[in-house]
Amino acid sequence: MLHHLLSGLAANPALPSELVDRLISVADDDLADDLACRADLSRAQALALAERVEEGAVRLAYEGRLTAADVDPAVRPDAALVLLDQGAGVSHPEWARLLAADPDHERREKLAACPGLPPDVVDVLAADPDIRVVAELALWTTTPDVTTRLAAHPHAEVRRTVAANEATPPATLAALLTGAGQPAARHCLVCDREEIPFVHDPQCSRPDCELLAGASCDGSHESTAHRTWEAALRNPATPVESVAAFADHPSMLLRWALATRQDLPRQAYVRLAADPAPGIRADIAENPALDEALIRVMADDRDPAVRRALAHHPRVPLDVLTQLAGTAKAGNTLLPRIAAASLAELRWLAASPDPVARMLVAHRRDLPPAIRDQLADDPDAKVVKAVAPHPGLTEAQLRAMVVRHGVRVLAKVATNPDATPALLDELTRHEPPVQKAFREIARHSAAPASALLACLADRQARPIAAAHPALPPPVITELLTDTDWQVAEAAASNPALPLAAMSDLAWHRD
Repeated sequence: MLHHLLSGLAANPALPSELVDRLISVADDDLADDLACRADLSRAQALALAERVEEGAVRLAYEGRLTAADVDPAVRPDAALVLLDQGAGVSHPEWARLLAADPDHERREKLAACPGLPPDVVDVLAADPDIRVVAELALWTTTPDVTTRLAAHPHAEVRRTVAANEATPPATLAALLTGAGQPAARHCLVCDREEIPFVHDPQCSRPDCELLAGASCDGSHESTAHRTWEAALRNPATPVESVAAFADHPSMLLRWALATRQDLPRQAYVRLAADPAPGIRADIAENPALDEALIRVMADDRDPAVRRALAHHPRVPLDVLTQLAGTAKAGNTLLPRIAAASLAELRWLAASPDPVARMLVAHRRDLPPAIRDQLADDPDAKVVKAVAPHPGLTEAQLRAMVVRHGVRVLAKVATNPDATPALLDELTRHEPPVQKAFREIARHSAAPASALLACLADRQARPIAAAHPALPPPVITELLTDTDWQVAEAAASNPALPLAAMSDLAWHRD
């Protein structure tokens, strides 16, 4: 439990600087990670934390608290790798040369993903004896000459990652799909490990096995070749004339790889829109390249997941959208087409006799007051529930919603940013109670102490309420000994925790 308490304390924004120093002096990897994220950490504290815990130095580097001047790559190679990943390789090429010879292959892999590597380091990594390092370089290098060279690598896994790299030239990507002009691969991860022919059992129980389920090799490295094609098909740099024919491929995974592309000929979209795999049809349904005629055809799809996906299309006609929202339960969030609707369209939808159309509009949070107030008085609970979190609603309007619709809208009313302390307190006493409302009240900035005390009685709201600064300090202190570690940690992070309690925790005093 002490670990969770210290973790919460390390995140407490009101923790005095001297107690931050104390936590730094006792920090382990986990606590160092929490401390490194503090917004008020001084430079001296950052350096002290980096000196104490290597993992702390890594997190500090990620957070921008350490510079190249603070890091010796021979002493803190992992922190140096973070800075290289952030672009320090251009000004510190000697770091990359040092780490390219690191005996730890995982560090060389991380180095291979860094930008701005010197050409000589790229050459060293491209010839690395560990194929995972070469594959990582092939995936992340931005140099077309390097990807073209690695596309002919004898190991199929390297070719697969070249196919996923958007810096790979289009002609090279096309060649990876057809094999034209490419020497045959001689190795893959399967035949590196197993005698061929071999098919990996999807239920493999070997704890040290790293092969993917179904990975196979009969000498042609077929499973890796299939994944190479899939990567190339998903790569937007692959020429459309090389990929369009795969819309009729027997492999579902290869057809699926095309579903998010926005450059296919219309006939390919027609084919994929009628694909037997609903997952492919669902991805096509959200594709911005779909035209209105195809959208209308897909609106009658038998699969509700496809219809829900189509409702998220940015250019779905409003009449189709209303139909979709009613049949596929797609109207419970702000949809892209509604977010982009004009004022005239909003007025038209808000005046619709169909409550589903009105509900779609009610999810906007920038409605003109007249439309907002009209929807707040709607007779349909689904519409009122959707508009209840809208800013600008008065306390009287919010109370009226609860009177008319009760438990159906209560939790959403509790999320309204303008809900008053008195209203939030009243909502905690509603009969019957609404459990989700307690969670929303517990995180509301205006929640008063009386409402938060009521929230503590709810198991799911309790850890949220324990972190609220409006909770009385004696109650926060008492929660430090709660049997639920999440509650205790939240209380330790509460900025209203008394200074004496913070000090006792930092010094591990009972």
